[in-house]
Amino acid sequence: MDGNDIPAGKCPVMHGGMTETGTTVMDWWPSALNLDILHQHDTKTNPMGADFDYAEEVKKLDFEALKADMKALMTESQDWWPADWGHYGGLMIRLAWHSAGSYRLADGRGGGGAGNIRFAPLNSWPDNGNLDKARRLLWPLKKKYGNKVSWADLIILAGTMAYESMGLKTFGFSFGRSDIWHPEIDTYWGAEREWLAPSDNRYDDVSKPDTMENPLAAVQMGLIYVNPEGVNGQPDPAKTALQVRETFARMAMNDEETAALAAGGHTVGKAHGNGDAATLGAEPEAAGIEDQGFGWVNPNLKGAATNAVTSGIEGAWTTRPTTWDMGYFEMLFGHEWELTKSPAGANQWKPVSIREEDMPVDPTDMTTRVMPMMTDADMAMKVDPIYNAICQKFMADPAYFDEVFARAWFKLTHRDMGPKARYVGPDVPAEDLVWQDPIPAGPTGYDVAAVKAKIAASGLGLAEMVSTAWDSARTYRGSDMRGGANGARIRLAPQKDWEGNEPARLAKVLSVLEPIAAETGASIADVIVLAGNVGVEQAAKAAGFDIEVPFAPGRGDATDEQTDADSFDVLEPLADGFRNWLKKDYVVTPEEMLLDRAQLMGLTGPEMTCLIGGMRAMGTNHGGSAHGVFTDRVGALTTDFFVNLTDMAYKWVPVDGGTYEIRDRKSGDVKFTATRVDLVFGSNAILRAYAEVYAQDDNAAKFVKDFVAAWTKVMNADRFDIA
Repeated sequence: MDGNDIPAGKCPVMHGGMTETGTTVMDWWPSALNLDILHQHDTKTNPMGADFDYAEEVKKLDFEALKADMKALMTESQDWWPADWGHYGGLMIRLAWHSAGSYRLADGRGGGGAGNIRFAPLNSWPDNGNLDKARRLLWPLKKKYGNKVSWADLIILAGTMAYESMGLKTFGFSFGRSDIWHPEIDTYWGAEREWLAPSDNRYDDVSKPDTMENPLAAVQMGLIYVNPEGVNGQPDPAKTALQVRETFARMAMNDEETAALAAGGHTVGKAHGNGDAATLGAEPEAAGIEDQGFGWVNPNLKGAATNAVTSGIEGAWTTRPTTWDMGYFEMLFGHEWELTKSPAGANQWKPVSIREEDMPVDPTDMTTRVMPMMTDADMAMKVDPIYNAICQKFMADPAYFDEVFARAWFKLTHRDMGPKARYVGPDVPAEDLVWQDPIPAGPTGYDVAAVKAKIAASGLGLAEMVSTAWDSARTYRGSDMRGGANGARIRLAPQKDWEGNEPARLAKVLSVLEPIAAETGASIADVIVLAGNVGVEQAAKAAGFDIEVPFAPGRGDATDEQTDADSFDVLEPLADGFRNWLKKDYVVTPEEMLLDRAQLMGLTGPEMTCLIGGMRAMGTNHGGSAHGVFTDRVGALTTDFFVNLTDMAYKWVPVDGGTYEIRDRKSGDVKFTATRVDLVFGSNAILRAYAEVYAQDDNAAKFVKDFVAAWTKVMNADRFDIA
């Protein structure tokens, strides 16, 4: 056979995991620990290169020119996707809203801060239907301004400029969101395997919305918030109101913010359901190559905005849907409503009676009046007594409504950006908002060496210092840039009382460190981190290595008034594999919770591995537990954890309570004890490969160097004020 001949029926290329017929390792062994979440934004996927710094590049942007171009785009209707009433405002608001609206408070994931709506699954969620058209409309601006504006910023800006173009005085806007370059496929959006599966699967009891599975916030797979047709598509505004309240609370909104967003979001634009949804093409991820990234292709659009089909619900909420006004309240509270069906068959509400002049005009033929509508979620604003009272307050004071909505919109679109140190641009509000977790600037002019000397002479134990610094820093989560050591909120409620922070030990350590801070002029936040560094340096010296842990002063100390205690509750660790602690048994395994924590902290697999081994060697387990402390030299930063884990002189025997005994194979004596988090570094092939690196005889120095680097990364994770 010629070398270039391919036998019939044989494919000449490999089938990868993303192809229809591909089979991945996880398909073969679905119970194996999947480490992909730690490396889902590997630099290999980023086309910009390691030297590209968007935070600096965006500062070169002509902000006013972009804003002017964006406002002009709103009324430049395109034949391939015609604008409702000649104005894309409603579409762009929905794009920005649905980009930001995937944010959830429980783990900080989702949101518009990374442009993830460009990728699966979000780009193909039913709730995001036809937002691919909005992104394509923005392409000329992205092409023009290039690297100076990210897709993430451009998408959120589009919604904000849409509101301004229709008459709202917005609260402000910040640039500074960096793009990701591939799907966040390991974010948990729910266990369902079909779009819009009944929401019962997400609740212990669907009639009790607070029983929704954490960390989820949306009520069904493929939705941003709630089903606009009602709970599981069954209209009942009172029940829908309960789901609205819970899901918006899980997205960091209170009742007033929720009512303002519901009203302000539906003051402009319309829903689309004037046709047969069954005729639409597949979503973007399933569409043919000839569709070039477009999904939901509508063969009946025929260049008329009137014919669009998206949610299946049809109609505008107000008489003047391209103008920011009080029309939503006038329509909702000025009429009685009855159930009806859209042309696409969706449940919606229509006025029992309405004057023709109060109807909105057709989005294409502006000489024709058409019936307005409300969704079940809109009716919830009228039926629910709490939402109703808030709406009455808005109606009595339109200026107050404008302000509350503008602030709520700003919060919705900036909630996952983190501290103001990341904000860029001329429209950044000067006001510090409590949900931004403000922190005052900290001192930098004090004598760091003198502070370290006082800490070293304080009598605090190595494990006490390292554990306190770790607990202060481990709250950081890169998903929404919240938490971390800056601010020293570990000394405030609620953190000072968290079980994972060992309140008694914490109080003792703080009673020693706070006077040192007062004496030296350092912040408490800096002194806590310095104490941890002192402990690491002592441990390294005990292992035979003289090192200095890098330190950058300047952390500030937050106050109770600068701390939204309720909002910080969600940052409480339920487990910390680095300190071998689990608050209670959970459905997910301890090692899966370790991966979740490590990913939120921005750690790689090798960094996580190195930190585990070092923390065990220094004896920093919660409550002083001996599990995983595979060493006779506790307090020395040795590689003993890895050496003994990989030593075949031992065998591993399970005992009650999810723990294990490490026994000498010859004598049967118990040498050490362990948890699943410890043993996974020997059982998982990838983690074992990392562990074996540090178990080698020639890598003791490398281990100390790598540990210090990973430790410093954790301590500085929230330092957006330094390079």
